[in-house]
Amino acid sequence: MIVAALALAGIFISLYLTLYKIGVIGELTCSIGSCETVNTSKWSTFLHLPVALWGLLFYLEVFVISLVGTIPRFENELFVSALLVAEGAVGVLFSAWLTYLELGVIHAICIWCVTSAVIVTLIFLVSIVDLREVSASPANL
Repeated sequence: MIVAALALAGIFISLYLTLYKIGVIGELTCSIGSCETVNTSKWSTFLHLPVALWGLLFYLEVFVISLVGTIPRFENELFVSALLVAEGAVGVLFSAWLTYLELGVIHAICIWCVTSAVIVTLIFLVSIVDLREVSASPANL
């Protein structure tokens, strides 16, 4: 449930940034950093889609997988836990790349992007803990 809650927070952030990127929201509220600079840069799209939309799809996928993991039938399923760790690892790597672009190429930082990177890192860490617990359960020994 912790991963689901974190993913839900990520959904709200990435939805907000996606709505801005596609023009539904006129300006970003950003108390720290240069969110508009980051979100209007050439690096704010990946494979012709907004990076925020990729984040939204990522968080939705993690949310669904984590909810499946709460169903009693799948509660101690090693595959679900391993899948969340793999998803988290991909998310951390992608967030690290984006953070590098913000700091090293764009020379601007977006507090929403940093918050998302923290959420992804927490998802990864919590998923590792879950995988260790599930691996040690009697059903998987």
